Amino acid sequence: MNLPTIPPAANLRDVISREIKTGELLRALIVVGPMVAAYFISREAALLNLGLVAVSLLIPALRLHLAPKVIAWHYLAILVTFGALFLASPIKALFVGLTALAGFVAVAVTRHGEDFRTLGNWVFIPAVYLACEVREGVSPSEALRHAGVIVASSPIALALVCSVQIYDQRRRGRDAATSFGAPAAQWFLPASATAMAVFAAAALVEIFDLAQGQWVMWSAASVVVGDLAASTGKLKQRAIGAFVGVPLGFLAGIALPQSRVGYALAVLAATLTLMSFSRYVVGFGLRCFFIALAASFAGGASGIAEERIVNVLIGGTFGLVAVALTEVAWQRVMRKARPPG
Repeated sequence: MNLPTIPPAANLRDVISREIKTGELLRALIVVGPMVAAYFISREAALLNLGLVAVSLLIPALRLHLAPKVIAWHYLAILVTFGALFLASPIKALFVGLTALAGFVAVAVTRHGEDFRTLGNWVFIPAVYLACEVREGVSPSEALRHAGVIVASSPIALALVCSVQIYDQRRRGRDAATSFGAPAAQWFLPASATAMAVFAAAALVEIFDLAQGQWVMWSAASVVVGDLAASTGKLKQRAIGAFVGVPLGFLAGIALPQSRVGYALAVLAATLTLMSFSRYVVGFGLRCFFIALAASFAGGASGIAEERIVNVLIGGTFGLVAVALTEVAWQRVMRKARPPG
């Protein structure tokens, strides 16, 4: 008896539906697409970076069902943190300290509700990324102009995200969230581990002037997701994504000519991967692929594969060490506090 065969097209559709969050992808295109269109018209590179602000607002808004008022506060937190880190960047020690403080606060806010971790992450990530990105390889005056364009244009991102959220809530008849979950009982340890990891990563970046240092700091904070086992699992996923995605993006870039259009589309695709895939390892691997591809289109892919992979591993290692140290310190404190029996 022959078993019924499933057409390849049906298999492909099933895979796509499992892996891609089409609803979130569409909403991300709505808020990030206009930034790419504006870049084509104006040739202003800062507008592409504005897409990160937009998607950083959109992710918590969709996941936590935020009201526009809360989105506006989230937006202000991103701008304030970005502004503080950018202005501190000429003073290395100050920048390192403030970056570690931002990492601590991003996790410590869970003492008021576990869902605040999502908001904290999406303040820390865009603020640190942009603070490093806008000063990478340019003069202080050009970096200031770039930062000014991002800040001046950022209300557009806020308006687009709020519009999408208001439309969704009206169409689905869903009220905005009024709470952010139960307060986290264990918030100090992960907050401390994040601060330690980010401090070490930022110090390394500033001492050795590492290119694309935001990847080291981002990776250091990203792997602090719980205990040592969970953090190790997160680093493995990031390492797999970097080892697979970056070389493939680099090879694809070699086969394609340098192109402003290709660069913009690759940046757009990399931004969309932040929220459009069900499995983290798939999304991160594709993000690495498109970042390497964008660098190739821009004519700066030399060494990008090695930098991306090494930075992910270094930052993740800092995160694991910080988690292990805080766990050991906490166990010792608990043993000393335990009454002798």
